[in-house]
Amino acid sequence: MVARARLPLDHLPPSQMVSFRDLVSGEDHVALVVGAFGGRPPLIRLHSECLTGDVFGSLKCDCGPQLHEALRLLGAEGGGVLLYLRQEGRGIGLANKLRAYQLQDRGLDTVEANARLGFADDERDYAMAAAMLRALGIDRVRVLTNNPAKVAGLEAAGIEVAERVAHHMPANPHNADYIATKRAKSGHLP
Repeated sequence: MVARARLPLDHLPPSQMVSFRDLVSGEDHVALVVGAFGGRPPLIRLHSECLTGDVFGSLKCDCGPQLHEALRLLGAEGGGVLLYLRQEGRGIGLANKLRAYQLQDRGLDTVEANARLGFADDERDYAMAAAMLRALGIDRVRVLTNNPAKVAGLEAAGIEVAERVAHHMPANPHNADYIATKRAKSGHLP
């Protein structure tokens, strides 16, 4: 844990932002701790950075809507944790993500584009997320995700997943194939 500060947010219970530094990669990740959890496992969201979707509102993915809906759900629960992980482009980085977008514009799907660039379908690692949760005193969670790799990654790192909570966003004409590919080739759950 590097730093912690109160962070008032629109339409959310009192929140704190906690920064963590990955000693291997040097990347800074943040945990947004929203409200209070009570005695039950908190609802959490592992959200990998997506500059194009989270900040600029890209329609090529469902990241921005997933982020905003996760925050809404954490608020509705009265509390939870959003881990914002600096793993842009499923871990391949921004420049490579843009290269993958170019390949997708030429007809490759997201998995094929990553492979053409020499990457796995998903290069992310969730060990840091588990370390962040442990540092926050959390070892049992409910995970807001459609990605079974996130559940498996947390469990492999010693975090008990009490429940997987589905997190579906409506598709649009620009991301329908992307979402279908995540289900068909990456094992995302319906």
